[in-house]
Amino acid sequence: MGRRGSRLSDIDLDFDFSFSFDLASSLDFDRQRTRRRAVALVVSLLVGLVVTWVAVDLFPYHSVNDDEGVYLTQAAMLLEGKLFLYPGALSEAVRPWFFVVEETASAPGDVQMYSKYAPVVPALFALGLAVGLPNLVLGAVAAANAGLVYTLTADVFDRQTGAIAAGLLGLSPLFVFTSGAFLAYAPATMFNLAFAVCYVRAARRDSSGYAVVAGAFVGIAFFARPYTAVLFALPFIGHSLWALTNAWRAGTGWPVFRRYVAIALPGLAFVGLTLAYNAVVTGDPLTFPYIAFAPEDGIGFGRREILGYGIVFTPAIGVATTLDALRLLLTRWGPMGWAGTVAAAVGLGLTGLRWVRFKTGRGLRGRDRRRYHGLGARGRASAELSDDALAAIFVGLFVSVFAGNAFFWGTHNGLRNGLINLLGPFYHFDALVPLVIFGAAGIVGVTRLLRRFAHGRFSASEARGVVFSVLLVSALVAGGITLDAAADPYDENHLRTENLAATYEPLIDAGFEDPPLTLSIPGASGDSSKALVFHPDPYGDWSAHPFQTMRNDPGFDGPVVYAIDDGAEQDFTVLDATNRTPYRFTYQGRWTGAVDPVEPELTRLDVLSGDRVDATTTLGRPAGSNTVSVRVETESGYARYDAPIEDELVIDWSISADGVSVTNLPQAAGPEHLSVPSGASEVDLIVTYVGDYGETVTYRQTVAVERSGDEVRVIWPPETRVCRLTTDCGTEGEWVGPDGDYLPGVAVETDATTA
Repeated sequence: MGRRGSRLSDIDLDFDFSFSFDLASSLDFDRQRTRRRAVALVVSLLVGLVVTWVAVDLFPYHSVNDDEGVYLTQAAMLLEGKLFLYPGALSEAVRPWFFVVEETASAPGDVQMYSKYAPVVPALFALGLAVGLPNLVLGAVAAANAGLVYTLTADVFDRQTGAIAAGLLGLSPLFVFTSGAFLAYAPATMFNLAFAVCYVRAARRDSSGYAVVAGAFVGIAFFARPYTAVLFALPFIGHSLWALTNAWRAGTGWPVFRRYVAIALPGLAFVGLTLAYNAVVTGDPLTFPYIAFAPEDGIGFGRREILGYGIVFTPAIGVATTLDALRLLLTRWGPMGWAGTVAAAVGLGLTGLRWVRFKTGRGLRGRDRRRYHGLGARGRASAELSDDALAAIFVGLFVSVFAGNAFFWGTHNGLRNGLINLLGPFYHFDALVPLVIFGAAGIVGVTRLLRRFAHGRFSASEARGVVFSVLLVSALVAGGITLDAAADPYDENHLRTENLAATYEPLIDAGFEDPPLTLSIPGASGDSSKALVFHPDPYGDWSAHPFQTMRNDPGFDGPVVYAIDDGAEQDFTVLDATNRTPYRFTYQGRWTGAVDPVEPELTRLDVLSGDRVDATTTLGRPAGSNTVSVRVETESGYARYDAPIEDELVIDWSISADGVSVTNLPQAAGPEHLSVPSGASEVDLIVTYVGDYGETVTYRQTVAVERSGDEVRVIWPPETRVCRLTTDCGTEGEWVGPDGDYLPGVAVETDATTA
């Protein structure tokens, strides 16, 4: 059907939706259109500013979705013209999260790394990195999404409704939180919305130019997130087939066919580019990088697995997780929480009623009715995209997003690991578009009905007062619902940000990332102008997971290199390959995804080398302890020593090519010199205090040693942990200096010299 007379703005008390313009006031009309466009621009910019504020204030160290670090690492690579990382000898210590590792074809034994994600969204983020303002890209994407939503809503209804839809986008917790993180969902939606806008222009203006641009945007969206783009495009594909069918019946099929070919060709070109990229990085055009990373992390039912976690993903699980995501979106994460869902339901109902009345022509008046019925049935159902047809497309989009994601197990993972509780059902991000469009339609429709009702029963001034009062109360209620919906995820994310800030404090104070880095450290090993920071790996052998701010430059040649602290052999390999001033970053406590705070510590390290390293460890007596034993362990065995119970126990021990021994205490068991194997290994000094009831407190110092011929190298100071009821307690007992949380009496001092 034609677009005339199908606007929501003509709602009157008896649901007459006909739109009435004063054609003699074209100048006033142009001014009104300009004002509404200006309002939409302001609203879009405000949405962008809100998202930028969230990125800066709520996520200054990024969210707990560690995919952000992946995209930013990839963005930095693209700025240097790289699709691969070449870490050389550092490969096992610097592998970024979600990067695939493979041998290089040119040099067997060497490895290269590439991201499991496509480079489209990282290229967008690279624009911000290039100017030093990456968060502005997030705000710009959010503003663009709001502007595109305004345009599409105006195409379905009118500009006033479009401006409200753009505002509703900024009142959606899912949109605000997810857009404030360096993730692909908001940028992919931007490309999809740009496709939709150009598709509408191409259909309504019979424009091949818009058709080509539409095809390019949907192709870019496919390159960025293939499955997301397919789900978004499905309703438009359905419409194009419907339009083509009706056009062929009307005898105008060839021009319409050419238009859709103009959409398809650039779209297919980007599909080809996607496959070409696959061929470059994975070696197979049909193998996407995410499949190369985790072959069973795909679409469909059956066995699904990633990084050791797997399930048999059944249709029942798919339906259950989809219903959970739907509930979360409609009650909490959508526009204005559940109030936005009610508004969208009202808007959808009014739109459906509009379609019914205009289908019969009962909603048209006078000349508009004659013009409407003057169109033949084939003309009204031609390739022109009517308002109601476009509304139907967005209904189909909502269905497509949820039905399609029922086949993807990612929602199950997001619910399991808690990310959806913090950022919302982000796999269903595109479903926000129909929600805000119909939500705005419901708000505008009810408001216009209220205004007409009030003007029909009260004087003009009284009617304005009634309408204002009702709108004010409604806005306050909706605002309260929105704040309530956003409060919990905001508080939870803010808690994590506070804990991350405390965790990173020693690194920030050190100023490693502040160029130029000039450190004058007497006796320091390596290049004093550049730093090497060893860090723990609570989630496995990954860099920037969970510590996303510890990202390496693509060439591993920046002011600081972050390396996983994973044993003596790897540590010495990294030290030799980097020639930098080494540090150890660690923390006391158990890493819980920044839910609970930890006590961090950054320690400068020295590499002591010589025929022998003489060390002294001084330990405090824990309160309540009565006996103490001293033990030294290497890969070859152990030696035990007797020690007096004193408030301050001094232990002199030496490490040489001949072995390890305690030199100031009588030996109780084991060899006089505990042998140290050739190459890199670890030596442990274990001192255990025992109380009256068998309770124990153990000091455990672990030092990395490398023996080569008659010389040894030692990384000093050792990593020290203080454990209760066990001799090996992990980071919960990490010694982080005298300010840490320990039992009364616990104290540690260490010193070492070379001979």
